[in-house]
Amino acid sequence: MLGKVKNWLGIEGVKMEIETPERIKLRDGVVKGAILFQSMTDKKVTKVKIELIEKYTRGRGKSKLINEYHLGSLEVNDELEIKANGQLRLDFKLLFAPKTSEMDDMGRNLLLKGPVALAKLIKGAKSQYRLEVEAKVPGTALNPIARKEINFY
Repeated sequence: MLGKVKNWLGIEGVKMEIETPERIKLRDGVVKGAILFQSMTDKKVTKVKIELIEKYTRGRGKSKLINEYHLGSLEVNDELEIKANGQLRLDFKLLFAPKTSEMDDMGRNLLLKGPVALAKLIKGAKSQYRLEVEAKVPGTALNPIARKEINFY
């Protein structure tokens, strides 16, 4: 009985970890990495969804605005077998379309780079990027999810 409840809630189920390089070039439009799956019991994963999300923040105090943009996603519909106390590695290559503002485009100019950086600092504009991975495991109500912050340059 207790085992069925643990399985249904995903306790002692599939655990995921995301591996990516420390810094990735934003203009390349690709994130390469791997997902490591672990489980205490034999499990099957039927679907893996990988998403890259940008959290864009600007303004300060009460006038602060936050938007999230989905830059790219990848779905793997292969059936993956994870053995008890074993580890499975799934390599991926996620293509995405980076969103840039007019200020970012102007900031590529060597002469305007400093003033654009200052304007962004005054405005409080910054972007944070994260990878989210969700795996579909049959028989569980709560699918395992992993998140990792990505540093672009």
